[in-house]
Amino acid sequence: MSINLSRPLLAVPSGVLQVPPVPDAALTTRPVYFSLVVPTYNEGKNIRQIVQILSRLLDQALPNDYELIVVDDNSPDRTWELAQQLMADYPQLRVMRRQTERGLSTAVIRGWQAATGQVLGVIDGDLQHPPEVLIELLNTIEHGADLAVGSRHIEGGGTSDWGLVRRMLSRGAQLLGLMILPRVIGRVSDPMSGYFMVRRAAIAECLMNPLGYKILIEVLGRGNVEEVAEVGYVFQERQEGESKVTWRQYVEYLMHLAKLRSRGRITRLRERFPIARFLRFGLVGLSGVFVDFAVFYLLRTQLGLPIARSTILSAEVAVVNNFLWNDLWTFGDIARQQPGKRQRLRRFFKFNLVCLAGIILQALLVSLLHDAFGVNEFAAKLGAIAIVTFWNFWINLKLSWRVTDVRK
Repeated sequence: MSINLSRPLLAVPSGVLQVPPVPDAALTTRPVYFSLVVPTYNEGKNIRQIVQILSRLLDQALPNDYELIVVDDNSPDRTWELAQQLMADYPQLRVMRRQTERGLSTAVIRGWQAATGQVLGVIDGDLQHPPEVLIELLNTIEHGADLAVGSRHIEGGGTSDWGLVRRMLSRGAQLLGLMILPRVIGRVSDPMSGYFMVRRAAIAECLMNPLGYKILIEVLGRGNVEEVAEVGYVFQERQEGESKVTWRQYVEYLMHLAKLRSRGRITRLRERFPIARFLRFGLVGLSGVFVDFAVFYLLRTQLGLPIARSTILSAEVAVVNNFLWNDLWTFGDIARQQPGKRQRLRRFFKFNLVCLAGIILQALLVSLLHDAFGVNEFAAKLGAIAIVTFWNFWINLKLSWRVTDVRK
């Protein structure tokens, strides 16, 4: 098929990364409702299929009122050229070839700058984001949301055949995000999602400065997003081409968080430390110490269980005690926003994991203070307990008893 010369490539916007409040009249004469950007790099094997599927779905949902914008970073496999060849058959398709810039996040913003839609979206070009979820995301926008996010971490979501290591890395990155930017990352259950749509008005004229692949946290951190909604989806395994996920993406994610955290507006979003809640958490923890010792005494003296088994069982009884009191008292106001046995079991499972991590952290701190710095072992133990108490409180507040501010 020959290239359709009557429809040339889109000009690449230049200058600051800022979406205009209205489409540039020089770029188009007919705005549409929805503009979907598909950032690509070496997706030649997938581009025809993704364009075909998206066009079919959107032709039914928004006939003649949408556009697909493929933004390609000058792929060696000439993805941009293959996409341009499809333009004769797909009148809503537009293609941009970037030759001087690189990176998924900036590709998305450049696409949005050239877009004409009132609603702006992004979807991966590798078919790992199920296209049919687009319709549900559009429905949430039409019902008033400023931002609609495809989430792998709510009901209906999942990660297909991800291995344990990849799951742990993803969750670990999210946990770090909650610690660094709690009021930004905590607004969604899946801040690392690359599948979402946002109203143009919510990000118009906001100066963007992204780093890496996680454009969603840039939108949350710098945009004027009020109402957020989420839709569950199952992240699919790549069928064609090679994955672009490397350690570099995780490093860039952390650097991106630090960059956002340093901005004045984001800094002012942080919560004042909840002292009263922390004191309740400390009192519950103290009760757990007494429960631990009492159960340990009974198991050893009355039942004659081995010391290791007694230690494990008494510690777990103390964890159960602490969880119940925290769920009822310390974080009771939050827990009441998450009713039901299933939600309580999820909070209990997370609480157990945080406590286990705290025990490991305490052991490392005691060893570090005693062995490396020569601190008295009992003083080292006391200091480690104090540090871990803050750890357990803050992580439980941001993870175990967290309510994302979204409609689902």
